[in-house]
Amino acid sequence: VQLVESGGGLVQAGGSLRLSCATFGLPFEDYAIGWLRQAPGKKRMGLACVETDDNDTYYEELLEGRFTISTDTAKKTVYLEMHNLKVEDTGMYICAANHIDCSGWGDGSGYDKWGRGIQVTVSA
Repeated sequence: VQLVESGGGLVQAGGSLRLSCATFGLPFEDYAIGWLRQAPGKKRMGLACVETDDNDTYYEELLEGRFTISTDTAKKTVYLEMHNLKVEDTGMYICAANHIDCSGWGDGSGYDKWGRGIQVTVSA
């Protein structure tokens, strides 16, 4: 099983990015998949999670609606659309999967499969 993130990079504040999490060897519709952020010196934070069987979604309230999680079942890929990016959004963005549901998505404790992460840097 592999989760492979892509789409990160450097963006100016106010800009947008779309991250992708491609899954390999995963029974996609049996899993919940989410995104987390790890910033230097800060606690890992769950950003969003989606239950792929019924598309129930969960979001960190602090994001203020700027991020959207979505799925492409045919491609077995989960996306994170990020808009109006802020300098404080800088960090390593990690895709993770839970074989049951989005329980524990907020601190990442519910996930049992992890990607390596991809860096997003937002400049002032």
